[in-house]
Amino acid sequence: MSSMNQERMMHYQMEPSSWSYCMRVRNMEDQMERVIRLASQSAVVIFSISSCCMCHAMKTLFCGMGVNPNVVELDQDPKGKEMEKALMRLIGNSTSVVPVVFIGGKLVGAMDRVLASHINGTLVPLLKDAGALWL
Repeated sequence: MSSMNQERMMHYQMEPSSWSYCMRVRNMEDQMERVIRLASQSAVVIFSISSCCMCHAMKTLFCGMGVNPNVVELDQDPKGKEMEKALMRLIGNSTSVVPVVFIGGKLVGAMDRVLASHINGTLVPLLKDAGALWL
């Protein structure tokens, strides 16, 4: 096989993987946009997995405070895995990140950040500023 044919073959062999990479990046961008859009539609949004005990604890915390969060159950969404990957990018975590909380359209974080905010007294003001709590 001539050198020119080999180069042509290599070029064509690289294109599908490049295309695949481009499609994965585009899908990730779409899911990131979807996460941000969903997060901005309610005062409090929790991205959750229905069988996760920490997610249940997070939902219970907010409901116990009188807050009615919008809960996005990733395991019940056809694009849930992709949204979870987008959340991982936002949080900067390579492992599962749920639950993830947004208040007033802004990322608060995962369970550790939300509980730290609750303990240090900054969670309630965030909820009041977002209109999720009127006390």
